[in-house]
Amino acid sequence: MKILDFLHKETILTDLQSTDKKGVLDELALPVSEMSKTDHREIVRVLIERERLGSTGIGHGIAIPHGKLQGLESLVLGFGLSRQGVTFDSIDGKPSDIFFLLLSPDNSTGLHLKLLARISKLLREEAFKEKLRSAREAEDVVRIITEVDEDF
Repeated sequence: MKILDFLHKETILTDLQSTDKKGVLDELALPVSEMSKTDHREIVRVLIERERLGSTGIGHGIAIPHGKLQGLESLVLGFGLSRQGVTFDSIDGKPSDIFFLLLSPDNSTGLHLKLLARISKLLREEAFKEKLRSAREAEDVVRIITEVDEDF
């Protein structure tokens, strides 16, 4: 499987407008809820609940908010870029500007963890992050990920 098996152009936002964590989660959740036909408020609730356990801001401008949602049929990914950066309680205390949102069904722990690991590994590459930061449209993000997307 590949990242683009779960990330669709419709769930990619290249100009997030929110200036705080809750706003970013809300904004990222909207296209994901439409794509997965899942209640937007329930997605936001699950993400906030997960954030209470510890921030998903992993530092270096990256956050990977994620959670498990009862009734979800398959994994779904969202992506967002913030041009100004958002305080996300990251490990390094710096704002986050690249966001991958991952939602998975209750029973898909293995795949959920594999996808998180794959995304995290890619985001360690500075060149990859800089390409993502330069993306202006969803198609740009898809092209950038296609260049590195491998089966995991």
